[in-house]
Amino acid sequence: MFSFRPNLFNHEIGIDIGTVNTVIYVKSKGVVINEPSVIAVRNLGRKGQKEIIAFGAAAKKMVGRTPQGITTVRPLSHGVIADFEMTQHMIRHYMSQATASSGLFSHPRVAVCVPASVTEVEKRAVVEVTLAAGAKEAFVVEEPLAAAVGIGLPIDEAQGNMVVNMGGGTCEVAVLSLGGIVINQSVRVAGDALDEAIISMLRQNYTLAIGESTAEEIKIAIGSVIPLEQELKMDVKGRDLVDGLPKVVSICSEEVREAIEPIVTQIEETIRSTIERTPPELVRDIVDQGIVLSGGTANLRGLNIRFADALNVPIHIAEQPVYSVALGLGKILEMPQDKNRLSITVEKQGV
Repeated sequence: MFSFRPNLFNHEIGIDIGTVNTVIYVKSKGVVINEPSVIAVRNLGRKGQKEIIAFGAAAKKMVGRTPQGITTVRPLSHGVIADFEMTQHMIRHYMSQATASSGLFSHPRVAVCVPASVTEVEKRAVVEVTLAAGAKEAFVVEEPLAAAVGIGLPIDEAQGNMVVNMGGGTCEVAVLSLGGIVINQSVRVAGDALDEAIISMLRQNYTLAIGESTAEEIKIAIGSVIPLEQELKMDVKGRDLVDGLPKVVSICSEEVREAIEPIVTQIEETIRSTIERTPPELVRDIVDQGIVLSGGTANLRGLNIRFADALNVPIHIAEQPVYSVALGLGKILEMPQDKNRLSITVEKQGV
């Protein structure tokens, strides 16, 4: 069972540490930080020593624009830690910001999310890095469970609830009932894969090279998965792959839709496969209640309509899809101990 021992001199925060964004919830304060999971590092040239010069939004602005000797790092890949040291620095920085802005003491108790599909070793790595970053105690909560709680689904009841959490690195599909995950399936394609598809399309169709940030802007501005009443257009600036000079091309939403179609189809097939593996009684509940989409990718135009038509199930988008997991952690932290019936994994406690 999951519980935090109340203590007036200790404070509790929830960390949704994602491939693209890190969101921090402070108990009784709400969401206090939503920053990109990016770090800018300067190489000092002395036995591989490095100096961190920026975190979050400031570091993201530098992506693709850094001079020699400075690099930008995304310490997580597909929802798991790729760079332990940089992840530790990032969590420590954001925890310090969260506690300082809220007037709290340091060394909080922390609930941190992990994809449900990760291994025990990867779960333990998350706990270790959180403790190393300054947490007094660290617990892990599976992301679909936290997302369902944040959305407000009645997961403690004997009925099926289905959540599709689409972040930057992974898409997780889960069916929940009686406070636990019954069926879970994930695919390592989500927001980042959509950006890569847009980059590839522009290279092939227009011999235009663009960066990750530009691809993300295109996805947000004109991306869609169903035909629009009035198709959108956008001018895109980049480098011509033929002569190396600056180039501007005009693209439309139909081209973007065609480029991202294989990724969307893969996510759709993952949802379909999960439904096929779900016990019939829970499928009956899902038909009644529908499927809820969370995560930043859920904001892609027409995604709920596309999936509803393909899967013959009502599709709803969470009220705050980007914050669903963090809000779920917050509700878990706010939940009185005697009413807490959520089963989660507790990997390790600090001292």
